[in-house]
Amino acid sequence: MTLTSARPLLLLDIDGPLNPYAAKPTRRPEGYTTHRMNPDSWVARGNRKPLRVWLNHDHGRTLQALPYDLVWCTTWMAEANEWIAPHLGLPTLPYVPFEELWASRPDGTYFKTWDIVRWAQGRPFAWVDDEIGRADRDYAAAQHEGPALLHHVDPRVGLAEADFQTLAAWADDLPVQEG
Repeated sequence: MTLTSARPLLLLDIDGPLNPYAAKPTRRPEGYTTHRMNPDSWVARGNRKPLRVWLNHDHGRTLQALPYDLVWCTTWMAEANEWIAPHLGLPTLPYVPFEELWASRPDGTYFKTWDIVRWAQGRPFAWVDDEIGRADRDYAAAQHEGPALLHHVDPRVGLAEADFQTLAAWADDLPVQEG
């Protein structure tokens, strides 16, 4: 990890929190616009039709106002900077590299969890994702040396005002770190 700020990390999944993909396909959520995208990773999986992505352009400004260092935590990895960041008005962000996409874990954790804990190196982090469960929270509590908030976001709704309030309150409650 190359970030050196004393601020906590905000690890951002795209599909679910930023793209409420599970909303009714015939009804775009209020405040979102539709984008058709063909990232290389999508095409490499044999998809011929562009991926429909719903994004709320206000999310970029809201995320940047939070007291965090933003990091992509998505299977889009580096492609998030090309396909998602410009629509949200975000700068190029670092990303968590995943060693094995969609690998099943014997402890029931989501495939991202182990890589996230290793990548964060004890630094405080909040992770927003629609796949977080009890096993992920237990693993982070046992293996991560710093504070961690694993925040589930409903993939039918995406990040909402209550989620942003939770993230802000959690960061505000962290002990002040020197750095």
